[in-house]
Amino acid sequence: MPRSHTADRHRRHGGPDTAVEVEFLAEGLVVAGVDEVGRGAWAGPLTVGAAILDLAAVPAGLRDSKQLRPERRQALDRSLREHAEVATGEVAHSELDRVGLAASLRLAAARAVAALPRRPDVVLIDGTVDLLEGAGFRTRLLVGGDDRSCSIAAASIVAKVHRDAWMTGQDPAHRVYGFASNKGYPSPQHRAALAEHGPCPLHRRSWQPIRDLLAPRQLDLDALAWPTGSG
Repeated sequence: MPRSHTADRHRRHGGPDTAVEVEFLAEGLVVAGVDEVGRGAWAGPLTVGAAILDLAAVPAGLRDSKQLRPERRQALDRSLREHAEVATGEVAHSELDRVGLAASLRLAAARAVAALPRRPDVVLIDGTVDLLEGAGFRTRLLVGGDDRSCSIAAASIVAKVHRDAWMTGQDPAHRVYGFASNKGYPSPQHRAALAEHGPCPLHRRSWQPIRDLLAPRQLDLDALAWPTGSG
């Protein structure tokens, strides 16, 4: 019990720790963490990161990627690529439109884990949904996992840096939407550009706000005088 209390204090004041990883490593198991980015974006891919840490070389300052400044995320990403085993899996916007969000999350997670240099024995997943159910992996779900597990926090950083770079690279071809700054999320600039110009090829056409823009205007039947018959 004291050990658990210590871990909880560390999470509250110092971010995620490796308590869960140590538990499985004591059994001789290879542990990976996974996390996604891009779920709430209106454009671009859905990306899942995966990370297997060397617990002797865990970079200081790991956090949920959204809590870090871009330059700090990039520095941690470089360190993780040097000292850990990391990978990303993606579902492009067009594929996401075809298969839906739930299936896309599972596909991206499976692709990320498959791209790791080693097959993990256990995968730690942020949230309450087992994205690898039926894929043959032992999993553990951790609510708020990117603030509890260093492996999940590392995965979130790798995924976000990768996706952010890709979206920034698309900005010159789609300048009006501001992808370099909003990364496809619905910022005021992005919303205004959509209202003025409509969606570009990178937008998720199955997302309701984009569908609403693409849908033909509904006729106001009450304002039309439809013939009711020949009388």
